Amino acid sequence: MSYSLSGKHVLVTGASGGIGAALAEGFAKRGATVGICARRADRLAEVLERCRAHAPDSRAWTVDLGELDGLEAFASKASDELGGIDVLVNNAGIPKRKRVFDLTPEIVESTMLINYFSPVRLTFALLDEIVARGGRLMYVSSVAARLSPPAESAYSATKAAISAWAECLQVDLRDTPVKIHVLYPGVIDTELFHLPDNDPLGTTGVEMLPVDAIVEPVMTMIENDRLEVSVPDWFNGVYASKAGDVAGFLEGTIAFARSQQ
Repeated sequence: MSYSLSGKHVLVTGASGGIGAALAEGFAKRGATVGICARRADRLAEVLERCRAHAPDSRAWTVDLGELDGLEAFASKASDELGGIDVLVNNAGIPKRKRVFDLTPEIVESTMLINYFSPVRLTFALLDEIVARGGRLMYVSSVAARLSPPAESAYSATKAAISAWAECLQVDLRDTPVKIHVLYPGVIDTELFHLPDNDPLGTTGVEMLPVDAIVEPVMTMIENDRLEVSVPDWFNGVYASKAGDVAGFLEGTIAFARSQQ
């Protein structure tokens, strides 16, 4: 392993449930002191208790990450109270499953605000510190960023944006010890697939994995300084198939979407 998480300080956003909560506990089990944040104080308290069973100095903050102008102050507070931040895990995000005819500019912009502008702002707020500490920056993207699924144009665009941002960061940070990591989850059993104001997920033919399936691949990615990981990893073959014939791949997606109507 080239990067040990033991003794590091890790900030995980959107950690009141789902992937964020599972990762927070995973980092704590690896010996990291964990800071978690989200909007739901009661759910955060439950996750914090689980983290403190392994890392007693872990902390939690209730914050709305959609309030962009408050993120610099939050980052400063979190760093001060956690004793510095080595690893920033930008996990917070929202789904948006709607066909383009049901979208509005406001829906698209609000989705981009949470899924792209918010993690970018938080990155800016902590970048100098993480560079100085030789830390790590992680972003949770989605297989949707690469696969152009039906009824997910707004969501997929935000995840493609954060992926491109992360890849360019790795190039721009080439002369620093910082490494970038991107997680591409497939269909993971979290509440994001059951939130109101979204079209039903439908039948994808893809197995819905338990959220704990994310943890070990992410820990291994960071510890081994890998740029990215998809869960499950067979999606890598699907990306390659699309890249080889984008038009043909989209025709297959269209045929699938019609079969679901």
